[in-house]
Amino acid sequence: MTVPTFPPGFLWGASASAFQTEGAFDADGKGLSGWDAFAAQPGRIKDGTDTTRGTGFHEHYREDVALLAGLGADAFRFSISWPRVVPGGSGSLNPAGLDFYDRLVDELCANGITPAPTLYHWDTPLPLDEAGGWLNRDTAYRFAEYAGIVAERLADRVPMWITINEPAEVTMLGYALGEHAPGRTLLFDALPAAHHQLLAHGLAVRALRAAGADNIGIALSHSPVWTAGESDEDRTGAELYDTLTNWLFADPVLTGRYPDEAFAALMPGPVEDDLKVISAPLDWYGVNYYNPTLVGAPRPEALDSFSGYSMPEGLPFGIREIEGYDTTDFGWPVVPEGLAETLGGLRDRFGDRLPPVYITENGCAVDEPLADGRRIAFLQGHLEALRTAIDAGVDVRGYFTWSLTDNVEWTEGASKRFGLVHIDYETLRRTPKESYAWYRDVISAQRTAGARGAAPTPGGGVPGWQPPAAAQVGEAGNGHRLDTPGPSARQSLL
Repeated sequence: MTVPTFPPGFLWGASASAFQTEGAFDADGKGLSGWDAFAAQPGRIKDGTDTTRGTGFHEHYREDVALLAGLGADAFRFSISWPRVVPGGSGSLNPAGLDFYDRLVDELCANGITPAPTLYHWDTPLPLDEAGGWLNRDTAYRFAEYAGIVAERLADRVPMWITINEPAEVTMLGYALGEHAPGRTLLFDALPAAHHQLLAHGLAVRALRAAGADNIGIALSHSPVWTAGESDEDRTGAELYDTLTNWLFADPVLTGRYPDEAFAALMPGPVEDDLKVISAPLDWYGVNYYNPTLVGAPRPEALDSFSGYSMPEGLPFGIREIEGYDTTDFGWPVVPEGLAETLGGLRDRFGDRLPPVYITENGCAVDEPLADGRRIAFLQGHLEALRTAIDAGVDVRGYFTWSLTDNVEWTEGASKRFGLVHIDYETLRRTPKESYAWYRDVISAQRTAGARGAAPTPGGGVPGWQPPAAAQVGEAGNGHRLDTPGPSARQSLL
């Protein structure tokens, strides 16, 4: 299989998140997260996996960086655990926790790999969760403080920042349906959690820039919503679902408005003032894509699920099974052309307001331990669709596959494997799969093709970035303050 050639400077990366990989859930002063508490409840993790071990990334991070270097990856998208850095969610900093990310960033830079941290990938500090979590407006301000702390320590070596990952999933699964932490079942009363995450994003953008960070984006999930039938009820159900899962989050960030006045009226606080913060200009926009969704009117025989999780009766839409496609081990349909449809839809909706795009997640759950041909076919198809979107005029600058290694897939535990590298959860041994070798060869071929054209951008598409000189690595963080954000970061929140 031959992958099409991508533009010179196109960034190639892989992804991970803290809760899913780090383990060491209480090591070196780390506080508990809402997910730690949720996963400890009987029956929450379907296969009984001990989530406190993750994949041992906290201990094995140098080995995983070596795997990234072996891939020839330009960048690594990881997440920083908020409770590892600020155990209480606010107040005292944990220096040992921030030191870990300092070492990780140094290790990535020493290997010429762009660090691309996500500041929030669902692990809210437990004290904040217990005080209401994202239903509480104060959580947004505490997040911005934490963002400033991290940036003041790492911005000298980190050229690419992600504020929040997939607020739609946090809202729907964590607050509306109760399938994820913190386990709330509020249905439409969960909407304040959406607004406060968006506010946290905007406040964090201010705090990051005040602390010297640049090249800031957000990672939002996007899925084409297909209408299941021709009736008015089908169209109404599909439009509502599309608004809830796509535009309720993208529109405020990119246009400073909610997509529907009815939704704006349900949001808490000074919404108009908040939207000015939420729509702070971004340098780029992250898209997480997995599959389209078929939606129509509610009916008893509908599949009625969100991302594989059951939904209650009484909602004004129903989700149907998409037939005629192969599926992943999650049961999600494999529809590569949906990625091109998604990107084209974003371009058409937002026009010049859409910044350059990075695909911040794309991958599939396949339980084929080493000979994972289905994953290779999935990635091949989606890269072809991505090239189609670029040829149609969408400015896409890079691609992060999900994920570097197998990881704890939230409530599914270890039963759903997304990694290019196999994890033995008993020994934590890492073994590259066939897809690892395939992706390595794709990246190598792209570099060869780029060498025949224009020279690649240093840092794999992050403008102007060069890895710090060897003498700087291991020294760049020395002397940085470890207590609180400086005055400039605090002033940015006012």
